[in-house]
Amino acid sequence: MALSQRHGLPDMLGRVLAARGIAPEAVEEFLSPSLRAAMPDPSRLKDMDAAAERLAAAIRDGERIAVFADYDVDGATSAALLFRFLSAVGTPPLIYVPDRVIEGYGPNAEALLGLQESGAKLVLTVDCGITAHEPLKAAADAGLEVVVVDHHVAEAGLPPARAIVNPNRLDDDSGQGQLAAVGVVFLLVVALNRALRAAGWYTGGRREPDLLGWLDLVALGTVCDVVPLTGVNRALVAQGLKVMARRANPGLAALADVAGVDERPGTYHAGFVLGPRVNAGGRVGEAGLGARLLTTEDPAEARSIAERLDTHNRERQTLEARVLEEAGAAIEDAGGPGAAVFVAGRGWHPGVIGIVASRLAETYNRPACVVALDGGIGKGSGRSVPGVGLGGAILAARQAGLLIAGGGHPMAAGFTVAEDKLDAFRAFLDERIAGEIEAKGVVPELRLDGALALAGANWDLVQSLEALAPFGQGNAEPVFALPDVRIAKSDVVGRNHVRCFVTGPAGGRLKAIAFRALETPLGNALLDISGAPLHLAGRLRPDTWQGREDVQLVIADAAKVQ
Repeated sequence: MALSQRHGLPDMLGRVLAARGIAPEAVEEFLSPSLRAAMPDPSRLKDMDAAAERLAAAIRDGERIAVFADYDVDGATSAALLFRFLSAVGTPPLIYVPDRVIEGYGPNAEALLGLQESGAKLVLTVDCGITAHEPLKAAADAGLEVVVVDHHVAEAGLPPARAIVNPNRLDDDSGQGQLAAVGVVFLLVVALNRALRAAGWYTGGRREPDLLGWLDLVALGTVCDVVPLTGVNRALVAQGLKVMARRANPGLAALADVAGVDERPGTYHAGFVLGPRVNAGGRVGEAGLGARLLTTEDPAEARSIAERLDTHNRERQTLEARVLEEAGAAIEDAGGPGAAVFVAGRGWHPGVIGIVASRLAETYNRPACVVALDGGIGKGSGRSVPGVGLGGAILAARQAGLLIAGGGHPMAAGFTVAEDKLDAFRAFLDERIAGEIEAKGVVPELRLDGALALAGANWDLVQSLEALAPFGQGNAEPVFALPDVRIAKSDVVGRNHVRCFVTGPAGGRLKAIAFRALETPLGNALLDISGAPLHLAGRLRPDTWQGREDVQLVIADAAKVQ
């Protein structure tokens, strides 16, 4: 009540803020995140000034610059941000995105030397490079300078490079380790712009670029990389979504049109509508399509690429469903998961194993690794749960000689493993994860922000909760309990979603849906319209179909009334 009274907020909004530990003096900044207030000095990051000065010199001297980017959304947005800035200052770079299946993750010597043959004097690796010791040594031996811009977990020994900008370096004390790669790239762009200004680059009629106009790219990459939406990340995403709503990026505008987004974009649209389509090229299609979409200024080209990505995304969904079904069956045949979910299979497309790992981590509430086997080698991808750092475990396994390659950050990781070391790696991971789970008490839980009568789940409440956005890792969308309701009607929609209408003891009616719930205990409970009362838990979302102002409950769980 104190927060609500002090700041003139709706009672439920004040209760949610208090439950999340937001102090009274921090409420205004939380509800209205300002980049001016949250933005760190880029120079605090180790090697940032060295990287900016080297890039500034390359721009002044007219050197050819190349960007080597990862094939996911964080990599594509990082590459696009650099491309747009460097093009704006007169030095459009080459962009190279490796093929996931043929080349795998991160820089490889052949590609780096190929960029040198194409005229590049300086290569920036974005969202990759921190563990690429051998490829970067080959580049250095050939006289090619490399600047690494990454955010993945680093070892004590760093690869040879002109500069390595990574807030997760062991010797970096900037406190910005929560940044996605595109956030690190944005700080680099700020530092580079500052270096160019100090060198007098913007005199003589050259215009200084509007860096804030590219925050839509920063927001997209940050949301899709599932980093905590706290501190500067919260400000970057909040401001970036406003930029995204202006539809100034032809590629994002075309993708929104193809995907049917006709409302103001939020983190849901970034993470579950736009992001998967940008990712689809790197997963099952052409690796560089996402970066091309985000860099083009041609609306016709943007539309063509967006449609291709949409087609690739549908293909990805089909592949994902098959692998998820087979992985789930394999886990059950093995008697369930260990401390970590670990499953391997032949014929699985390596482009979808990361999504399958994410689904399994959600299902079992523990880290999950999925491995696609082919020719005695396994390409693996892992996703974690809050409280268990997966990237460090993968790095430790590589240092122990169990992996050919591997790295990541706390919530996600990738690796390559020889098939004959699969069992040893699984045992190593299980032991390490079990220790973390025991130490930190990681157990399945559903945090509730409050309980509501059915009449309280209304449009006014949904609108007031929007002030808590952007939602994501570290700032979850509020979850409410609706006690003692009954299912009035239910049916199956889409592939495997359960839609229903619920009524309360005092009357009222609310539309609800449980995604991917068919043939699960939750789905079975919702499809049972015998009249038995249930306690429901879920997230309230606006339903604006055909201009209406209605509310829908996205159901997270249900329990029978005892």
